[in-house]
Amino acid sequence: MTTDQDLYAGSTETTEGRVFTVSGQDWDSVVDGLAEDADERIVVNMGPQHPSTHGVLRLILELEGETVTEARCGIGYLHTGIEKNMEYRSWTQGVTFCTRMDYLSPFYNEMTYVLGVERLLDIEDDIPEKAQVMRVLLMELNRISSHLVCIATGGMEIGALTVMTIGFRERELVLDLFELITGLRMNHAFIRPGGVAQDLPPGALDEIRGFISLMRKRLPEYADLCNANPIFKARLEGVGHLDLQGCLALGLSGPVLRATGYPWDLRKTQPYSGYETYDFDVQTWDTADAYGRFRIRLNEMWESLRIVEQAADRLAKLDGAPVMIGDKKIAWPSQLAIGSDGMGNSLDHIRHIMGESMEALIHHFKLVTEGFRVPAGQAYVPVESPRGELGAHVVSDGGTRPFRAHFRDPSFTNLQATSVMSEGGMVADVIVAIASIDPVMGGVDR
Repeated sequence: MTTDQDLYAGSTETTEGRVFTVSGQDWDSVVDGLAEDADERIVVNMGPQHPSTHGVLRLILELEGETVTEARCGIGYLHTGIEKNMEYRSWTQGVTFCTRMDYLSPFYNEMTYVLGVERLLDIEDDIPEKAQVMRVLLMELNRISSHLVCIATGGMEIGALTVMTIGFRERELVLDLFELITGLRMNHAFIRPGGVAQDLPPGALDEIRGFISLMRKRLPEYADLCNANPIFKARLEGVGHLDLQGCLALGLSGPVLRATGYPWDLRKTQPYSGYETYDFDVQTWDTADAYGRFRIRLNEMWESLRIVEQAADRLAKLDGAPVMIGDKKIAWPSQLAIGSDGMGNSLDHIRHIMGESMEALIHHFKLVTEGFRVPAGQAYVPVESPRGELGAHVVSDGGTRPFRAHFRDPSFTNLQATSVMSEGGMVADVIVAIASIDPVMGGVDR
C-alpha cells in the first residue's frame, strides 16, 4: 500500500460509464460534471422551495426529454439540531423538543421517546390504564389527520383540488379535538414519562363521538372522488413501483411496505400501549404502486376510527381514574387546569405548594428545574407512525438528562426509494412518487 492512497475513496475500473466520486463538495459541482458531456440531457433542480416536494426537499433530476434518467435527493435544508438539543434538557423537557420533528404526527414522536424513557426507568407496567388509552386515542386521531394531509396534498399536486379542500376540512376537525384535549393544535408535549399531562376536559368524549359519526359520513367522499376515477387512476397506477424485495432491501416501512401485500404493522407484530386488546385489521394492497399506497391510507383511516371508538368507550368507564404514575419522584408535579386565563396550574396546587407545604414546594422546584434521574442504559422502542417505523434510541448515563437520543424516522429511510421509484418515468411521475412516500422534512432533517 502506498502512503498517498486514499483509504476511504479507492479507485475503480468500470465499463458502465463515467464514475463520479462525491466527497463533500457542493451539489452544483456534481451537476456541472454531469452536464459536461451531455448532448441531449439536462439537469433540473426541483426544490427545495417547490410545493410538490412536501417541504424543503431538493431533487436533482437528470432528464432526457420528459424522461427521468437519474433522480437524487438533497436533504438538510431544515436541519434543527433537535437530537443534540435534547442532551441539554431534562428527560421530561425532551418531549417538548422531539414533538416538533415530524410536525404532522407529533404524538408519535413523543410516544416513542417516552416509551424508551419508561423502559429505562422500568415503569412500563406502572403506567395508569387511562393514560395508555388516552395515548392510543390521540395517536389514532393523529394517524387520521396525517393521512388526510397526505391525501389532500397529493390530490392538489395532480389537480384534484376538491380532494385537497375536503382533506383539510376534515383535518381541522381533528386539530380542534387536539386543542380541546391538550390545549394546542400541534407540538403538544402532552405525552410525558409516566403518563399524560392531564385528564380529558369535560365534554371531550361527546366531541370525539360526534367526530367519529361525522367522519363515517365524510370518508366515503374520498372513495367516490378517487377510487374509480379514471384520471386519478391513470396518474397513480403503476407509478412509483417498488416491490417487496426492494422495500426490504432499503428498510422501507409503513404504507409503502404494506402496498406490496406484506402485513407488517408494529401495532400487531410488536404491540405497545395495549394495542393487542383493540379490534382492528392491518390494511394491505397488492399493486406496490402509488395507487395502492393511497388506498391503504384511505382504509387505515377507517381502522383508526374503529380504534378511536373503542378507546372512547373505555375512557367512559375510567372517569376519574389517574392519568399519571403514582411515583411522585417521576410524575410531573404540575396539576394543570383550564381557567379564564387559558391553561396553567390549578389554584389548589398553587395554594398547596406556596402556602401549605414547604416540602411540596421544594419537591416541585427540584423536579421541574433539575428533573428525575434515569438509570444508566439504553433502550429502543419503535411505534407504527403514519409513515412507518418510528423509533427512539435513548441512552442514559444515570443523569437527569439524555446522554443521547437518536430517532429512526421513517421519512428519512423511505426517501431512499425516490430514485428507484422515479428513474425511467416522466417528470410528472416524480411528483406522484414523492407524494406516495409522504415524507415530512421535519423528521428527515431533525
